[in-house]
Amino acid sequence: MKHLLLAAWACLGLNLCSHAQTLPTPPRALPLNTAPWPLDGHLDKPVWAQAPVHEHFLQMQPEDQRPARLRTTVQLIALGDALIFGIRAYDDAPERIRAPLVRRDQVRRDQDFVEIVLDPMGQRRHAQFVRVSASGVVADGRYSAQDDNMDFAPDFDVQAAVQRLPDGYSVELRWPLAELRYPYAGGQPWRLMVARSIPREQNVLDVSAPLSLDALSFIAELQPIEGLDDLVENVRERSFVRLRPELTLRQQRQSEPGQPHLQERSLNLGLEAKWRPRADWVIDASLNPDFSQVELDEPQLRGNTRYALSQQEKRPFFLESQDVTGQGSDEDGDASHGLLGFYSRAIADPSWGLRATWRSAQAEATAMSLQDKGGGPILRPAAYETRSHLPALSAQASFARLHAQLDKVGVAGLLSSRDYGQGRYNRVAGLELGGRWGDEAQWRGQALHSRTTLGFDAQGQAQQQAAQSGDALWLEARQRSKEWNSLAKLEQISPRFANDNGFVSQSGIRRLSLNLDRRMGTQSLPLPGSTLTLRAHEFDWQLHLQHTDTLADPELGVRGGEVLARSVHPGFWLTGDRGFEFWNYLALDEQRTRPGGTRHAPRSVGLGFMLTPAPWFGLLQAELLTGQRVDVEADRVGRGFSLNTQARLHAALPQAWALEWEPSLGYGEVRRPDGSQGQQEWTARSLAVLHLSAHQSLRAIWQGAGQSHTGTQSLTPYADRQYSQSLIYVQRLGGAGSWSLGCTQSAQHPESARQTECFGKLSLDLWR
Repeated sequence: MKHLLLAAWACLGLNLCSHAQTLPTPPRALPLNTAPWPLDGHLDKPVWAQAPVHEHFLQMQPEDQRPARLRTTVQLIALGDALIFGIRAYDDAPERIRAPLVRRDQVRRDQDFVEIVLDPMGQRRHAQFVRVSASGVVADGRYSAQDDNMDFAPDFDVQAAVQRLPDGYSVELRWPLAELRYPYAGGQPWRLMVARSIPREQNVLDVSAPLSLDALSFIAELQPIEGLDDLVENVRERSFVRLRPELTLRQQRQSEPGQPHLQERSLNLGLEAKWRPRADWVIDASLNPDFSQVELDEPQLRGNTRYALSQQEKRPFFLESQDVTGQGSDEDGDASHGLLGFYSRAIADPSWGLRATWRSAQAEATAMSLQDKGGGPILRPAAYETRSHLPALSAQASFARLHAQLDKVGVAGLLSSRDYGQGRYNRVAGLELGGRWGDEAQWRGQALHSRTTLGFDAQGQAQQQAAQSGDALWLEARQRSKEWNSLAKLEQISPRFANDNGFVSQSGIRRLSLNLDRRMGTQSLPLPGSTLTLRAHEFDWQLHLQHTDTLADPELGVRGGEVLARSVHPGFWLTGDRGFEFWNYLALDEQRTRPGGTRHAPRSVGLGFMLTPAPWFGLLQAELLTGQRVDVEADRVGRGFSLNTQARLHAALPQAWALEWEPSLGYGEVRRPDGSQGQQEWTARSLAVLHLSAHQSLRAIWQGAGQSHTGTQSLTPYADRQYSQSLIYVQRLGGAGSWSLGCTQSAQHPESARQTECFGKLSLDLWR
């Protein structure tokens, strides 16, 4: 294991060659001093005849650095308060354009869309993006170069209009300058890339920048925009204010067998406010926020472990300049990075909050403080489990982070505090570093120290305790070239480390991880038992290695150096036509479930696929792990499997209505040594959205989860189930806000506790 890790670290330092690229002409904006016009998607207005046309596009997927087959043109007009984009997507088979009506942020690669990626900082570390589908649906969010990940949670106040044409479609997009974040002075030129998705047999992605599959991130080659200097100078002093008052009427009812029904009605007036006094400052305030329209969290298989699971943030207050907080996770949901320092979902129910965010050309900072009414879990991690407590504790939650870019190295410091009163608190201080090695590798790391006086007694009641301290450290290096894609990580979290404003599911451990992908490029693969071959656009041999051992924790009876888990996963991954992806690996694992316990060695096989089968069938995905699995609660190995499936379907209905349906199912089991039923867990979800128009929708969600165990001599049999369902009607008032009506019901068994909540909500967007 050590030799493999050392060899992998050596691979990260290789300076592998990359092919030369021809730089296209940078896009140019046309500054105009004219009043805004209503967007309708038509580009035949006289104003567009004046704007320069940029049409240098290259194919990035399925095979990069090839001339784009279909023509795409981009024009950009800079008004006093917004950027207006005009994009023309030509198509020689317009009847094949995929343009289903979907929810916001659900514009995916199974649909035709154009995407604008904009970096007003000009540093290609973070970027904002907006997608517009051929049906006019918007998806938006942020890209992060550090983990090459996109986050659809942030929403920007953009307006878009689309026209379907005999030879394609055209898009007009208005991006208000108030939605962009950039320094007051000394900043670099704004950078831009436009992408176009063409989901046919080959699922093509064209881009307006010389971006290759070897790039460290999707935003590595954004091009500077010419012609914006005067605009940036003129608007940097301008002040923008956004007010979002919300009025919510709610009725709640709770019932349990043998108990009187509890019923409560409330009328809540809330306010979200955003003030940008000038370009480099943003002030956010929140008073009595209501999140009843936030979509229910998706149920997750717990993976037969005792560790807590994180959830995606969806609340607007926390999504402002999310890159400055350092909060984030990678595509696999790994929360050991940004969420270790700050996890906004730890703030469960704020009654008020205040936040300030600042940016300069070389640094950015944010500071926030919120009064949390509590109700969410407080985690106390350990090596073998996460202890989760649900005390009725209010707290003052505060967080601040400052990041400075010093040449090629970034340095950041953070402070976090959660004060529960009566001498009970949790405080964290930390330092972060990150940088790049040439064009193919980058590294980053974080060191944190915590001090905690909030403890819990044997009954889970909160109490003041003697101060306990802990430390957390992680280091990561990523390398990507034409031949290799590699990731190496070191994590060490001491016992008693806790961050009540972060997400820490495990402590008292040291973990080494290594992912090695040998990129083979395009391959023709013979199909077993056939003379046919499969053309793989990308083919990677993969090796995943991970070793976790314990740090000494006498308080919990854990010895140091005990192997907690070890994984060796050789396998491969490939992509093909119709968005097809397939992966297969052998899982050679070791796992210990309790201190001093048996080190089990299960053997299993994993495989999965993803496909976009048809215009009406946007996604089919499944992943299976089968063979031997560890029953954590019974501390034994048995035959078993886990399966996760997901689908996405669209249907056009009469009266220009449309239906969107996303079912998903997860199931896992571990059998007893005699082959009989042992441990089981399952999750199921059905999300259906009936689109009555572009501004009206009816959303129905049903989801459930359950787990059961037949028991052992020391484990009592149990079976738990929980269900929730919601029905919400939403009417959007153009760009002025929305109103909604809805009901949500949840139930737990065997307790048979049931809770019902119905609400009506009016939300207005007011700009100045």
